Amino acid sequence: MRIRISSPSSGEVFAEFTGESPGTAQAIWDALPLEARASTWGDEIYFSIPVDAGAEEPREVVEMGDLGYWPPGSAFCIFFGPTPASRGDEIRPASPVNVFGRVEGDPRVFKSVASGELIRLERA
Repeated sequence: MRIRISSPSSGEVFAEFTGESPGTAQAIWDALPLEARASTWGDEIYFSIPVDAGAEEPREVVEMGDLGYWPPGSAFCIFFGPTPASRGDEIRPASPVNVFGRVEGDPRVFKSVASGELIRLERA
């Protein structure tokens, strides 16, 4: 499963679902296409989506470029660097997330996305 993530400032970026958190991945895939306004938290973009998935081997620390689902906020998350919760060089969500995909290419293009900017997710 491959998706296109687009916004006015980052352009089109592609990502692939990795096979981790398969229930979460399928629920998100089934909900596409989606549009939402981005929120930022350090080098993370997140936004609520109409998906209700529980914890599925959630991770406390993620890698640059990981896509995660944050169960407490029903949120889609894109990680591209440290967050306010990070310790040292790690990338740490506010609380554990289900990692289900990875951005293709350099995820730091999302640094240009401002809070409130419209993000579109669709099947590629």
